[in-house]
Amino acid sequence: MGKSVLKIQRAEADEIKKILNKNEAYTVGARLNIVYLVALGHSSRKLSELHNISFKQITNWVHRFENEGIEGLKDKKGRGRHSALSNEQLETIKTVVLKQIPSDYGLESNRWTGPTLAKWIKQEYGLAYQKAQVYNLLEKVGVTFKKKQGLTNNV
Repeated sequence: MGKSVLKIQRAEADEIKKILNKNEAYTVGARLNIVYLVALGHSSRKLSELHNISFKQITNWVHRFENEGIEGLKDKKGRGRHSALSNEQLETIKTVVLKQIPSDYGLESNRWTGPTLAKWIKQEYGLAYQKAQVYNLLEKVGVTFKKKQGLTNNV
């Protein structure tokens, strides 16, 4: 008889990862732990496989730690791609999903979903977004999507 596998019922793995990524102290601690393992002599290539992190990213963390100490492991502000949508457009999206229904805009639904909102954004602004990107946009403006409850305002 094989050993039973431990299961998590409270949340999906991607939800747990989002929680971890929102906590800067955890993020820095996890990166420092990787640097520590490299300092102990563990192969950065093996660590990359084990932790599902690119070898290049581990190399970057080690170099940044060497040059800047713990500060080098913190995320730098202003990094990443800038939104193609203006702040005004993001606020319009927030208002639309909280106060309107898709059928008001000729879409075949009475409830907003990621794919439905992606269609609306394409229709209104000519920008193509994947479902995951749409949820990131909503999170940016303080709106979350819960499967059973729909969209809710976090503010």
